[in-house]
Amino acid sequence: MTAPGTTAMITALVRLREALQDTALPLDVPDAESRRATRTEMVDQLEDYVLPRLIQIDAPLLAVVGGSTGAGKSTLVNSVVGARVTEPGVLRPTTRSPVLVHNPADAEWFQGARILPHLARTTGATDDAGSLHLVAHDAVPQGLAILDAPDIDSIEEANRTLAAELLAAADLWLFVTSAARYADQVPWGFLKAAAERSTAVAIVLDRTAPEAVDEVAGHLARMLTARGLRDSPLFTVHEGGLDDAGLLPPDAVAEVRGWLHGLAADTDARAAVVKQTLDGAIRSLARRSHDVADASTAQAAMVARLRTAVDDAYDEAITQVDKASADGTLLRGEVLARWQEFVGTGELLRSLETKVGWLRDRVVGWVRGKPHQAERVTVAVESGLESLIVEHAESAAERAEASWRSTKAGQDLVEDSGAGLGRASRGFRAEVERAVRDWQHGVLTLVREEGADKRTTARFLALGVNGLGIALMIVVFAHTAGALVGAEAGVAAGSAVVGQKLLEAVFGDQAVRRLAERAREDLNTRVQELIDGERRRYLDVLDRLGVRDGHADRIRAVAREVDDLRFAAAEAATSTHHHAGGATT
Repeated sequence: MTAPGTTAMITALVRLREALQDTALPLDVPDAESRRATRTEMVDQLEDYVLPRLIQIDAPLLAVVGGSTGAGKSTLVNSVVGARVTEPGVLRPTTRSPVLVHNPADAEWFQGARILPHLARTTGATDDAGSLHLVAHDAVPQGLAILDAPDIDSIEEANRTLAAELLAAADLWLFVTSAARYADQVPWGFLKAAAERSTAVAIVLDRTAPEAVDEVAGHLARMLTARGLRDSPLFTVHEGGLDDAGLLPPDAVAEVRGWLHGLAADTDARAAVVKQTLDGAIRSLARRSHDVADASTAQAAMVARLRTAVDDAYDEAITQVDKASADGTLLRGEVLARWQEFVGTGELLRSLETKVGWLRDRVVGWVRGKPHQAERVTVAVESGLESLIVEHAESAAERAEASWRSTKAGQDLVEDSGAGLGRASRGFRAEVERAVRDWQHGVLTLVREEGADKRTTARFLALGVNGLGIALMIVVFAHTAGALVGAEAGVAAGSAVVGQKLLEAVFGDQAVRRLAERAREDLNTRVQELIDGERRRYLDVLDRLGVRDGHADRIRAVAREVDDLRFAAAEAATSTHHHAGGATT
């Protein structure tokens, strides 16, 4: 039965695993690669060792035999068992499934996915590194299992990765080295990690000439002490010949075998080893969780920076289109020429100095009978507005891409997206054309609805819906005329006045102001939707990354909960020990 405190710890660690799995670290920001490796290692250790061990605390002790290439791990395992249960690698690197040797009575503990769930179980030797070769043998005492792992310094990355995973799933590391390899850097990297996590470790100095044992073992012991592993047992196995089965003489491995068998027979000693490694693993997981949380914060900050760059670029595009479509900029070139043809601006502007009542009649008379010229103005407006929107969308895309390329993370996203982010999307111009035509149609609809009770009047009939619609567009485009100066401003302003007078001649000044505001709002809405659609291409790239605010806080909160439970369990154990001591006094 699982104790209440253990149940709470299991629940917290399951939440920690979920929080780590849900935390995306896709961007190439400083330390991202190492943090991704840390997160993967932590999730694997939770699934391969910590959670299974907590759930089934009474399962057999798992001793993983690891070490450098050529250290004699497999030969040592065979010799300790007294039978050839695992094949030593003759050729390096050797790719084969790891071998787990256990007592037949303990088979149920390992046949299922209790530990190392990602490894398929097999009862035969295979070169599939994704399988776990199970060997049942009576020579292994009940309560103990020995796992022969690949070389930690194999030239094959898959072997190195698997070796690290297997060691992380161990209750006990049986670390094998030799006189020739004991000072190598790679093993000490693993041993340093073991010391930091308080993992139970025993060292076997293998293949050592008898005359060199004292000197090498003494040096190795000093190195272990200096690196926080002073209490780790150190065994020596003399270099010697093998028998016909490839085994070392029994007395060569008697000390290692006796120690392992003693652990298996002593329930308290075995429990102490499990507790040491398990507590150290949980403490390490809680501590390293904050590193992953920091990495998540850095990812979110980079996403926010990239998102801001996009928003700045496209917000600027919307602002510029809004400005250029209201300050008279559009009343140049083809639009102005076609408009002047329609209303005869030169003479008509001179007439503006006369009385308003007479002017309205004059304006209406001026444009009578020019429907073909009205169509030319419509086409010119459509073309000018389309070019304006496309130009600023292209400019926004270029600015956003340049900003992203200024960081390594953003540069990778641009190049990996394959979406041509630095230009407006392929179908954008067609979308703009449709939107502009829809806007023009909306303007005509406004005019038609406003003039519903005036359609039979002479002025409405003289100008027509198209003529009045064009005039309304001209008024919208010269709303501020703030960007133009000198004669150009005068022409734009004059053009707008002419358009306004045409509209007022039919609807009156208040209605014209209302119509212009509605047409302006409709245009702004359509431009916003168009530009936001282009902006969305960038934002979709960011959204697909899966980086979310709050993941870092979630990890830290669960890590603190794990620490609180660990401290509470330690205090409870101390209190129980004191009470037990008092009772026996």
